[in-house]
Amino acid sequence: MAEPEFTARGVRIGKGLRSLTRAGKVRISDGRVELLNSNDSEIDSAPVQEVRASKPWFAPDDRARAELDGRRYELTLGEQDPAPGESGPPAARRFIDAVRRAARHGD
Repeated sequence: MAEPEFTARGVRIGKGLRSLTRAGKVRISDGRVELLNSNDSEIDSAPVQEVRASKPWFAPDDRARAELDGRRYELTLGEQDPAPGESGPPAARRFIDAVRRAARHGD
């Protein structure tokens, strides 16, 4: 298995008002976006070309929305595993950028 293109841990994954996990993981690897619970069991996944990632209006910087095959999830991303000494943009922005970058490379 190749090195993941993006990984964020400690992610709250919700569907509407319902929280599915408060300590989940989001991973982009091998052309797929995976939403995992705290035990690394899959909540949902889809090919990256079928995923829409966006930032909800007026939401804090740690929030993102992901739509996998038409199923919508609200994500509150903690801190991504950053490189030592690197801060960069908020985790939600890095997730959205990683989805778009992976979709472009998958074409």
